[in-house]
Amino acid sequence: MVILYFLIGFISSVIGAMAGLGGGTIIKPVLDFAGHYDLETIGILSASTVMAMSTMSLVLMKTTEEKVDFKVSLLIAAGSIIGGLIGKGVFNFYVVNLESADMIGIIQSGLLALLLIIIYVYFKLDRFVTSYKITNKVIIFSTGLLLGLLSAFLGIGGGPLNVAILALLFSMTGREAVINSTFIIFFSQFASLVLVTFTTSFQGIDLTMLPYMIIGGIAGGCAGNILLFRLSSKAIRSIFSLTILVIVLVNIYNLVKGV
Repeated sequence: MVILYFLIGFISSVIGAMAGLGGGTIIKPVLDFAGHYDLETIGILSASTVMAMSTMSLVLMKTTEEKVDFKVSLLIAAGSIIGGLIGKGVFNFYVVNLESADMIGIIQSGLLALLLIIIYVYFKLDRFVTSYKITNKVIIFSTGLLLGLLSAFLGIGGGPLNVAILALLFSMTGREAVINSTFIIFFSQFASLVLVTFTTSFQGIDLTMLPYMIIGGIAGGCAGNILLFRLSSKAIRSIFSLTILVIVLVNIYNLVKGV
């Protein structure tokens, strides 16, 4: 079990840091598939691992020439924090207060599969899609709000959503989108964990595997960051697309199993 959960944290974080998926997009459906924990525990394991990965990635990125577009990313991050709090609040209300975990699990798997399919198609056809360079602060903040709400409710960290939106609305290259997505993920996951701390204090939640997943997240963040600057943008996009396809299949399986 220890080795399994370390590898889940490590492999997810390597791909997450390298391709901008955040790790949670992989961790959440994989832990659902494993079936060892309830939704609330999975959400905390995923958020904590992604937080560890994004922290390590950002520390290492300080030594590179690639920079975060603070004008855009800080506004999106601010919106994603508020959206994250709302999304996590909705999740906690239905799962904890109304005890509707089974229904929410089905909704999460279905919605995540649908969003990932849309993102996959977008990146395959993006040469036919006009990208923009939005500067309106209200729109940028609102974009972060929506991303934070969806990612917190789905428990995924928001990686692929961030990358797609950053490419579409702000004309960022693959590597630029990955770096800025990691920056946004850090703040959204931090807000999510703060909310959980003050609302549940982690009572009644089995976090036995959490240290091993965090270690995997830190190690994966280091490895993924190294690969990010050694692989071409084309290779990163290929890994991004392949990973999304695999996760879509896992989510469809989880959806069918839940129904």
